Amino acid sequence: MRVTLGIVWTFTLTLCLTSCSDLRTTQEAAHASSLVESEVAPAAKFTWPDGKRAAVSLTFDDARTSQLDVGMPLLNAYGVKATFYVSLVPVEKRLAEWKAVPAGGHEIGNHSMRHACTGNYPGWIDHALEDYTLAQMAAELDQASAAIERLLGVRPVTFAYPCGQKFVGRGQNVKSYVPLIAQRFLAGRGWRDEGANDPAFCDPAQLMTLEFDGLTYEQLKALVEQAVRKGQWLVLCGHEIGTGGRQTVRTDTLRAFCEYAQDPQSGLWVDTVANVARYVVQQRSAGR
Repeated sequence: MRVTLGIVWTFTLTLCLTSCSDLRTTQEAAHASSLVESEVAPAAKFTWPDGKRAAVSLTFDDARTSQLDVGMPLLNAYGVKATFYVSLVPVEKRLAEWKAVPAGGHEIGNHSMRHACTGNYPGWIDHALEDYTLAQMAAELDQASAAIERLLGVRPVTFAYPCGQKFVGRGQNVKSYVPLIAQRFLAGRGWRDEGANDPAFCDPAQLMTLEFDGLTYEQLKALVEQAVRKGQWLVLCGHEIGTGGRQTVRTDTLRAFCEYAQDPQSGLWVDTVANVARYVVQQRSAGR
């Protein structure tokens, strides 16, 4: 009897393991298939202007000196318009040059008054988001916009979240300040996200943004081509502009992209965050 039960148990266990293995293989194959489908699936039907197939916005943070010294001459040589989310102290140090940026068709955006981020970062303990309130954040957003208008003669219409962080407070008292951005600005740009934006669906108040710093042209082109395949809006964020180093957009990558974007066959509309956001909002409103 024990022998018979042993044989039955062995047979049952073998059948179970085989079935589970087959099921797992089937599930893994289905998962792989869904990833491939996701990779090539286009955004929901959306029409970009002039037959373009995707939009790209180049953005630069903190008013770094290399943006003026290296970036502006390169961008202007190719007629590429970018968005600059400025910090106020460096703007005041080179005020005449920063005034020329919006005069040349580029966008100046709000990057907050004090660049508040988590206090876990070295140097941020005295302006840590964990210690902010929504009222304090709202006041500083308005102060920054007023200061930019006073210094540069333009009122910012888009915002970039410092460090890509969108909260104030701690624990059960944490609150999102995305609604403050939605109330004040046409768009809010993130940082270090995982993909581009579906123009038919994205929330303009929290745009997905990829890091531009350190990318080779081949790496950038792969991101651009994926956006074109999917009909997306690719937003890129950089800081310094030069030959290399921490938080630096490579000059050779930027130049190669500007040259590529000149080709009508690229299918790219390259413009500021404000201009693309306006178009997206208008198109979506017209389609309702």
